[in-house]
Amino acid sequence: MDHAAVLAAYDRQLRHDTTGEGGDTRVERTGDVVRVTGSAHDWNGVLWTDIDTSTADTVIAEQVRHYTDAGREFEWKQHSYDRPADLGGRLLAAGFEAEPTETVMVAEAAALPARPELPDGVRLVPVTDAEGVRLMSEAHLAAFGEGDAALSERLARRVLAQLTETPDDIVAVVAMAGDRPVCGARMEFCPGTDFAGLWGGGTDPSWRGKGIYRATVAHRARIAVERGYRYLQVDASDDSRPILDRLGFTTLCTTTPYVYRP
Repeated sequence: MDHAAVLAAYDRQLRHDTTGEGGDTRVERTGDVVRVTGSAHDWNGVLWTDIDTSTADTVIAEQVRHYTDAGREFEWKQHSYDRPADLGGRLLAAGFEAEPTETVMVAEAAALPARPELPDGVRLVPVTDAEGVRLMSEAHLAAFGEGDAALSERLARRVLAQLTETPDDIVAVVAMAGDRPVCGARMEFCPGTDFAGLWGGGTDPSWRGKGIYRATVAHRARIAVERGYRYLQVDASDDSRPILDRLGFTTLCTTTPYVYRP
C-alpha cells in the first residue's frame, strides 16, 4: 500500500470533499473549514480545516459560536498531520475536552478474510429495524458498561435514523450467543469514494478473545467488496488496534476527538 497516496485519498475524499451522511445533516464549507451540522442525534463537527497560527483561534471561536447558536454539542476531529502543530492545545484552551486518541487504520477490503469464523453457538444477525438496533444497544452496554448508556442511546437513535432514511449507506450486524447479544458492529458507506468505514465492534467481556470482532470485520469486508469499495477504514481504539494490525490493516495517522459541550 502506498501510504502517502492512501493518506491523501483519505484526507481528500472523507474530509475535504465529503458529501455528508444524508438525512438531516448538511455539509458546510465556510472559509477554510469543512463541517457537518445536523440534528441532535446526528454527528455534528469539524472535519477539515486549512488554518495556521495566525487564524486558528479566530476559526475555533467561529465554530463554537456556530454550534452553540444551534444548541449542538460538537466534535473537532483533529488529525496528527493537521496544522497548526499546537491545535490540540488551542482547542483545550477554548473549552474543548479531549477524548482518547484513536488510530486511523486502512486495509484493502479484498485482501481481508472473506469468511467469518465464529465460535460455536454464535451467529451473526443483520440489523434492519428497531428490534435489531435494540439488540445492538444491549451489546454496546454489555461491552462498555452502564456508564456508557447515554452514548449507547445516541448511537441507537442515529443508527435507526440511518436505516430508515439512508438504508443503502449502512450495514449493521449483531453477534448473538443464543438469545444474548454479545457484539454489535456497523459499516457506513461513503458513496463516490474508495472507502467504507467500520464502526462499533465492542464485545461483551465474557466473549472476548474468541474471534467475534474478527468475524464481524470479515463479514463487513465481504460486503464492501461486493459493493465495489476498495478500502476499509477504522478509527481504532487501543483494544482493536492489535487485532486489526494482525489482520493486515495499516496505520495512516492518529486522530483525537475534541468535544465542545455548550
